[in-house]
Amino acid sequence: MNEEAKTLPALYGLVLTGGASTRMGADKALLEYRGVPQMHATFRLLEGQVERCFISVREEQRQEPLRAALPQIVDRLESIGPAAGLLAAHAAYPDAAWLAVACDLPLLQTSTLSGLIDARDGGHAVVAYRSPRDGLPEPLCAIWEPAALGNLARQAEGGSYRLRDILQPATTLLLPAPDSDVLDNVNTPQEHERLRFRNRQDA
Repeated sequence: MNEEAKTLPALYGLVLTGGASTRMGADKALLEYRGVPQMHATFRLLEGQVERCFISVREEQRQEPLRAALPQIVDRLESIGPAAGLLAAHAAYPDAAWLAVACDLPLLQTSTLSGLIDARDGGHAVVAYRSPRDGLPEPLCAIWEPAALGNLARQAEGGSYRLRDILQPATTLLLPAPDSDVLDNVNTPQEHERLRFRNRQDA
């Protein structure tokens, strides 16, 4: 490890599970693929790459049994999307960087996460992949350094919670989109069933 790497902030992990899952009609974090709730599968994948790992939850989700079994950070703001989880994590541990991952990425791989971690250089506030869908930075599988989260907090004070507004070219290290479909999320019952069918075919 070089000297610059030694000075990087501690890296914590955050699985974003506080969404309302409106399009799915069911809690996406609890959907099972290969017999494991997606929230738990993502947590296990992430915790092996970071110093500490948490899930983000809304207040009313704290006692849900599967969430209650994992370390939690509770959202402080409501109805603002995934920014709520990142802002709460930054408030709880302001000196940490966060590898934040949405809970609806069932094809995510360890190599996807390690690619972000290996790219940290101390000179960028965010490390993110280019979205294969629109070419823009993918904020929900990315490393957010304290400086970026501080910017997000200041932006939020003005009433704006769009994560991509923080991902400016000068401060974001944008990695090429992964070759496979590991960043594909599952938002609807049809997408969920297609992936379950694919898993059965691969089994």
